[in-house]
Amino acid sequence: MKTLLFIFIGGGLGSVFRYGMSKFLNTGFAYPIGTLSVNILGSLILGFVMGLLLKNNMNSSPFVLFITVGFCGGFTTFSAFAYENLDFLKNGDYVSFASYTVLSLFLGILAVFIGFWLSKFM
Repeated sequence: MKTLLFIFIGGGLGSVFRYGMSKFLNTGFAYPIGTLSVNILGSLILGFVMGLLLKNNMNSSPFVLFITVGFCGGFTTFSAFAYENLDFLKNGDYVSFASYTVLSLFLGILAVFIGFWLSKFM
């Protein structure tokens, strides 16, 4: 239960930080610089924490889950996407890398389209 609480609090904080950064950085720009920034920063944080975790042969602790699953998950889902693709590249699995990237982008955009389409009926 303690672990779930850490993830919950991290996710809430990540979401609030994402909202704040996006509101601040997206103001006055036609390009979503805030969203791009949180995606890249979230990937950097996740890569850094996972790198430390793997380097030091550390087991998952509530604090690691707070940062990775909670904060980065709330801050951005792109961080997990980037980390998983890095894993494919490190393992030389270029087919999985390419298919995962294309499917993630295509299905993500398609889901947004379907969501907009469904909203017309509400």
